[in-house]
Amino acid sequence: MIYWVRHITKFRYKPAVRESVMELRMQPRSDDGQRCLSFELTVKPSAVPSHYRDYLGNVVHHFDIAGSHTELTLRAQSVVEVLPPDRIHDAGSANWRELDALVAKGDYWEMLEPSTFARPTQSLQQAARHLKIERRATPLETFEYISHAIHNSFSYVPNSTKVDSPIDDALESRKGVCQDFAHIMIALVRELRLPCRYVSGYLFHAKNDRSNTSEGASHAWVEALVPAIGWMGFDPTNDLLCGERHIRVAVGRDYADVPPTRGLYKGGGESELSVAVTVALSDASAREEPASATVLRRPMPPPQQSHEEAEQQQQQ
Repeated sequence: MIYWVRHITKFRYKPAVRESVMELRMQPRSDDGQRCLSFELTVKPSAVPSHYRDYLGNVVHHFDIAGSHTELTLRAQSVVEVLPPDRIHDAGSANWRELDALVAKGDYWEMLEPSTFARPTQSLQQAARHLKIERRATPLETFEYISHAIHNSFSYVPNSTKVDSPIDDALESRKGVCQDFAHIMIALVRELRLPCRYVSGYLFHAKNDRSNTSEGASHAWVEALVPAIGWMGFDPTNDLLCGERHIRVAVGRDYADVPPTRGLYKGGGESELSVAVTVALSDASAREEPASATVLRRPMPPPQQSHEEAEQQQQQ
């Protein structure tokens, strides 16, 4: 499948800020099963972004706007080809001996250890006991069980948590967004000493599908290591194995590694963030239509004495 993706982010400042420094992770990856055919980034006020690849292969754009401004608009457009998952039939035959040998020979320690948003807590340990999290007959059965258990145990409620909420907030309230579902699954899988990582991206919403996630926002899921397959995607928010509808942008230990936007500004007193995402099949009519995506607005706290504030957008 070939998709057209538009991701518009707007920051509004009151009063004006003197400078903004920003980095973005919005360009879809080109790797196994996916190719980013084109990517265009527009910044207003005008800036010329530079880019690099981080150690996990994510494309990171960055720029600096030194003049006074009350608004900052980022418009990222991509055309992406996503292929059907390859060798998915091999996943079911993988056994624990193969996976343990693969982990022992590979360099997966970062995806095994606790991270900023995916770490063991008392609430997580209680959830693990309640959900009966343990190694089951095969690795695939284990990952599918954990994804299914999270999906059935937590309610998807947009804006029920914040961009920097710890997993305990969702664990205790039994509700959250895709970011929380992914962090909980990562933490539970790593407790079994199995590599698991966070994926940020987009989900294509087909007509009449029953996806929980918001159409107007970016999405998040997880990838776990499976012998003969490599990194295999699981979407606990929607209780899905990831496939042609999932468009991968960045991977990391958790959200802290891959926010769509991260930056600082100087001056100002208040800021507001709005986000609109559109994912459509790549054809002329889809590109001409105005964005029908949900717009998420979240007032951000006033800056501290340093007059600098991190700017991030939650994955819903």
